[in-house]
Amino acid sequence: MIKCRKISKGYAEGEVILTKDPLSFLGGVNPEKGTVIDSKHELYNKNISGKVLIIPSGKGSTVGSYVLYQMAKNKTAPLAIVALEAEPIIATGAIMAGIPMVDRPEEEILDLLHNGDIVAVDADSGFIKILKQN
Repeated sequence: MIKCRKISKGYAEGEVILTKDPLSFLGGVNPEKGTVIDSKHELYNKNISGKVLIIPSGKGSTVGSYVLYQMAKNKTAPLAIVALEAEPIIATGAIMAGIPMVDRPEEEILDLLHNGDIVAVDADSGFIKILKQN
């Protein structure tokens, strides 16, 4: 288990989608489809819906919080979010949308985990558990 700091309560298990690039939800993600639409982003054209999104941090406008909330309403949101460092935009969006979120993992998860791995995010207890690695 990898200890983390709780940002938004909840528990989710799912497939990892990981990026080493900060992500902006406003203008960077299509809330109708859950696809990354920022052509300069590492995850361009990838879908983050129903996955455990692992990012270094968020970036961009405060409206990104509402984009994340809209994604939850559209059922296109990530199952959970893990950030190296949560910033207020994504933290607020995750809380509003009821998406489990943690940050400050005690291990180098951007090197440890890979796309397609299966993890559990237990934000209530403050940990990530690797269930299956590819």
